[in-house]
Amino acid sequence: MRSALPECYRAEVDLGGGCGLRQGEIFGLPDDEIKFDSGWLHIGYQVKVANGRLVFGPPKGNKVRDVPLPDRVAHVLKRHRETFPPVEVTLPWLRPDGPLVTKRLLFTRPDGNGAVRRNFNTHVWKSALVAAGVIPEPKPGMRHQAAREHGMHALRHFYASVLLDAGENIKALSTYLGHTDPGFTLRVYTHLMPSSDSRTRKAVDSMYAGTDSPSDGPQTAQGL
Repeated sequence: MRSALPECYRAEVDLGGGCGLRQGEIFGLPDDEIKFDSGWLHIGYQVKVANGRLVFGPPKGNKVRDVPLPDRVAHVLKRHRETFPPVEVTLPWLRPDGPLVTKRLLFTRPDGNGAVRRNFNTHVWKSALVAAGVIPEPKPGMRHQAAREHGMHALRHFYASVLLDAGENIKALSTYLGHTDPGFTLRVYTHLMPSSDSRTRKAVDSMYAGTDSPSDGPQTAQGL
């Protein structure tokens, strides 16, 4: 699906699936908030629509945060910046009559303006899903099926599932996702957490790993 996107937008998949950013945060990520040296992303902006106009605003819930930047994602972003240099975009802050703010953004429309979610989803994102065989092509004169799981938000769920499977704790995941309450994160993603019986098997198997004796029961365990 990533390869079905226009090249200028492919790194968005890495930011969503590899860093857990929301769509508006990806659209509003300034170049100078990518901390390649320290391995962090600072999430302090998003691009959204207010009263029919594009504006800059803080992340949802005003949850400004820092997110770990994996090496593989950093590599993708460096290549993206070399091929598609960041573009200065000036938008009002919070509301159409708000003070103007200028940021050098990684992702813009072909005309150099900020990306519009609805247009992007309809003409770019869902077209890539069709090309990848994820969703069917709509019938002539019809629109794509409206489904939350077909949006970029699915990348955040992917990110959460990867971290939970790797053993990351809910509090850290909640912080990285920009949730206000870790309890909310737990309620949303509890079904993705490894079960206790699975953790038990892994813990015991890890204890036996690397021993010379075969795992033949309690006698082996006593000898460890």
